[in-house]
Amino acid sequence: MAQNLDALRLALQHSPDNAPLLMLYAEGCLEEGLIEDATKSYQRVLNVDPMHTEARLGVARAALLSGKTSEAAVRAEQILSDTPDCGAACLLLARIHITEGDLPKAKALYDQGLTLNRSLADPGIEKDLHGVKAAGDSGADKKRAAITSSGSYQESTVTDSDDDNHPRGGAAFDLGLADFEKPKLNFDSVGGMEAVKEQIRMKIIYPLQHAELFKAYDKKVGGGVLLYGPPGCGKTLISKATAGEIKANFIALGLHQILDMWIGNSEKNMHEVFELARQNAPSILFFDEVDALAADRRDLRQSAGRNLINAFLSEMDGAECDNEGVLIIGATNAPWHIDPAFRRPGRFDRTLFVPPPDEPGRASIIDVIAKNKPITELDPRALAKKCENFSGADLKAVFDLATEEVLNQAMRTGKVIPLTTKDLIKAAATHKPTTKAWFESAKNYAMYSNQGGFYDDVLKYLGLIKR
Repeated sequence: MAQNLDALRLALQHSPDNAPLLMLYAEGCLEEGLIEDATKSYQRVLNVDPMHTEARLGVARAALLSGKTSEAAVRAEQILSDTPDCGAACLLLARIHITEGDLPKAKALYDQGLTLNRSLADPGIEKDLHGVKAAGDSGADKKRAAITSSGSYQESTVTDSDDDNHPRGGAAFDLGLADFEKPKLNFDSVGGMEAVKEQIRMKIIYPLQHAELFKAYDKKVGGGVLLYGPPGCGKTLISKATAGEIKANFIALGLHQILDMWIGNSEKNMHEVFELARQNAPSILFFDEVDALAADRRDLRQSAGRNLINAFLSEMDGAECDNEGVLIIGATNAPWHIDPAFRRPGRFDRTLFVPPPDEPGRASIIDVIAKNKPITELDPRALAKKCENFSGADLKAVFDLATEEVLNQAMRTGKVIPLTTKDLIKAAATHKPTTKAWFESAKNYAMYSNQGGFYDDVLKYLGLIKR
């Protein structure tokens, strides 16, 4: 194993931010008992992708092996909260409860993990839990903790009475939004998308940079922008880069952070999110897959969903609170499912189509993806020509496929084998663009449900109407 670690260290010298290599090296370090080195490698992965589940689990496992039981438990619980179907987190928590002597709770978590993934069965855990019956949570005081944006661990004790004073849905911490920050990304970090960038400059950046001119015309700075297009074309990335360009706080929302099983709590969560954005203006409030929260009310029979949509509309209007300096960006792959009321002036009144990148755009994206990777003889233009209709995500998949093939050879020889354009073109030939299926659906809506020319950009891209 030591020889493999040496080979991985050598590979990381050529590609220090290569997540798969870092994960392999970290796992090897754990096996050799090099816990500190493993933790550093996992953390380097998390610096690039804070929600990387395997890396988060690795940090928790390393904490447990270091004797930091409470930290390991909190990290595992956060993973399970963010990814409820992560069976590995359940098994890690089961091991922790066995260590602490709480066998009934360990049994419940182990059973839950096997329900999610039967292949995780662990004979060692089963031996420790033989004959034990599962139990639920106790009503005792709970340990709460926070993992900061830098990955450090902070702990405090919260009693049940504290929970009563702060019901679920009332605070940004409960919604998982306590650690938002100003993105370091800017437009230089985003390959291609030049036309979209220019539209964003005209509609978002320049108004915010010249707010005094807007005030002279009694026009508020802020509002809503809807980004739509095929999946994987960079809607989320361009939103973060926009926040980086204007030095604004970026608050990203997912469906799970808003919806709540209790009646009225979803609306409260929506209000808390907007309040957080107002208190930290200038800010960008980003709703991914916004069609799930802004669905057409005609399609909803249950009043709960309609009430949430009404609350969303009210918050966007700023009827009770001032939204000055708050920009709401919604991203969707299915704009046809959004309630028409959201496209009223003052809400998502600016709509930008984010198409797959053109050939120069693909070449630019290829250059960005190729950074920090061991590559020789890269010809972005030649590869871009072979990737017609590929999204940014498709291009990343091409690199991943080529890297897996080359990495197999590198692991056998123990030497770093650089990627070449030939390797990438070969991988591109095996990958089908994911954008075609989207355009098949979008074409029908653009041709037959195009009230007010909302989908004209789609028709122009498809060449069905003149530009």
